[in-house]
Amino acid sequence: MKVVLIGRGRVATNLLPALQQAGHEVVSVNSRTLEELPTKADVYIISVKDSALQEVARQATKGRESQLFVHTAGSMPMNIFSGMATHYGVLYPMQTFSKERLVDFNGISLFLETTDDVSMERLKMLAETLTPHIYELDSAGRKHLHLAAVFACNFVNHCYALSAEVLAAKGLPFSVMLPLVDETAQKVHELAPREAQTGPAVRGDQNVVQMQASMLEGKPEVKAIYEALSNDIQRIADND
Repeated sequence: MKVVLIGRGRVATNLLPALQQAGHEVVSVNSRTLEELPTKADVYIISVKDSALQEVARQATKGRESQLFVHTAGSMPMNIFSGMATHYGVLYPMQTFSKERLVDFNGISLFLETTDDVSMERLKMLAETLTPHIYELDSAGRKHLHLAAVFACNFVNHCYALSAEVLAAKGLPFSVMLPLVDETAQKVHELAPREAQTGPAVRGDQNVVQMQASMLEGKPEVKAIYEALSNDIQRIADND
């Protein structure tokens, strides 16, 4: 397919080589150079930050209203294109992306939404060249998916950062945690997260929980996170 990819952020940086490797003719443009857009393509993919999406969509669709436009944002609705284009939708890759580390799209789940069946057929044809893991999901469902991803990825990564701070205070590198991080991630491939939970909170070991909380007295924000997570782990354990 002839694909126009608009954006140079983390998702676009990973999506561009994936599309090229799948054999598509990709015209990649920065959101600041929209005057270079072709007037016709099989799919226009807008992959920019949420706050810029509406304005970029307004500029990109002008004079191309009959073309198929999709965005890649997890938390933004499909109807961001309403009134701008006739055929539009969403191509949401559920993964964490970095410019410094390219991911293999073959293992990523893609969540699709379109205005009509013809657009869905074309978007599926494109998606199937990238991964076998394809799902149709509306904007409301995608909001819940994105919320779940924030818990499973962003909040977990923040906990890694807090762990690194605790270690750094004693001159220890975060690398000592990597075997633990890897085993924790691997376990949930085989066990439900509740079943995989370990540690003092799930055991109800209040002496350890209180002692560790007291170690964070100098960092009240971090202490509050520790206590909130410990209390919620205990709540879930009590309900099982």
